[in-house]
Amino acid sequence: MNDVTSPAETVRAPRLALSVQRATRARGAPLKAEVARAVRATLERDAEITVRFVDEEEGLALNHAYRHQDHATNVLSFVYETGPVVRGDLVLCVPVIEREASVQGKTLLAHYMHLVVHGVLHLHGYDHENDIDAAHMEARETRIVTGLGFADPYTEPEQD
Repeated sequence: MNDVTSPAETVRAPRLALSVQRATRARGAPLKAEVARAVRATLERDAEITVRFVDEEEGLALNHAYRHQDHATNVLSFVYETGPVVRGDLVLCVPVIEREASVQGKTLLAHYMHLVVHGVLHLHGYDHENDIDAAHMEARETRIVTGLGFADPYTEPEQD
């Protein structure tokens, strides 16, 4: 039995061009290397992604302009191309994420990492518009997030 991998069997990891922008103070937000780790764990093909951390005002303006919602949301995904190269932007609204992590009893880093994974899956074309798609997307998110060493983002933390 031969343990040598042939060149045809070698699978290349997707390439990533990543830009991280910080338009607001975000204590506890992941460093670029941590963002890259979450993005890379989620990638299914080569990608060019910008991740932007914003305040509530910018989050509200973007959510209103593009989703016609009158509130800021935790993550917005702007998909420009899904293949052969994924191209898009993720906008993470810092105050919303901080509130959610506190209310949900999650660490801030765990919540950020989950939302990065969630957003990157949207950039790949995943959605949660119906129960079947939502279950598929959530299962994929759970595998990735737990693979990164964080708890399942869809389970409630135990209460004392």
